[in-house]
Amino acid sequence: MYKTKKEAQEFAETFKTLYKDTDIRTAVCAPFTQLDTLVQSFAGTGIGVGAQNVHYEDEGAFTGEISVGMLKEIGVDYCIVGHSERRQYFGETDETVNRKVKKLLRDSSITPILCVGENLEQREAGKAKEIVRGQLEGAFSGLSAEETARLVIAYEPVWAIGTGKTASPEQAEEMCAWIRGSVEALYDEDTCDRVIIQYGGSVKPENASDIMNMPEIDGALVGGASLSPEQLMAIIDF
Repeated sequence: MYKTKKEAQEFAETFKTLYKDTDIRTAVCAPFTQLDTLVQSFAGTGIGVGAQNVHYEDEGAFTGEISVGMLKEIGVDYCIVGHSERRQYFGETDETVNRKVKKLLRDSSITPILCVGENLEQREAGKAKEIVRGQLEGAFSGLSAEETARLVIAYEPVWAIGTGKTASPEQAEEMCAWIRGSVEALYDEDTCDRVIIQYGGSVKPENASDIMNMPEIDGALVGGASLSPEQLMAIIDF
């Protein structure tokens, strides 16, 4: 929850001057009030735009919520679903995550960025993989292999979000590899090869290279560092 429309416009203009033509898929996921501004600002640049949340119904008495149709009208490319802060502060559950993922996949071309991850207590209790497996199974419920292959999965250990702590490259790689193996076990090898798996959790220019060079990590879900166009470009250009 950062930046006004004016600040988002300034961010976009600066970021466009720094952005280099690259084969790295890049998107900025912003608060709802900034989405139209960013879509217009980034038109023709190859920089995508994503929302941070969506509702699973088309319309109705859901004050304060935004529908898939509203996002489609703006023209966004991605939508984060099940971020740990949505789960922690706003009652997001595996069931609501599943309904949102299905809605995006079946009623739009918007790519869901599905977030999964354990908190510190769960990791220290040796339950990290159990927790993540449950989140994956909940999110995938009723999805075909073809639908799941369209997802971006972001592993975000809750203990490393906004804390300055970062999972070591080896810890991040281990879990991302395990997530890919879980996708294969639930579906097949083709699906696990096609799904994009990111790491998110205090990613910054100083650690981006070590994390991104891990073979099972396809990208990053960047938090605080993305507020600075210079830092975000440094991560992309690692």
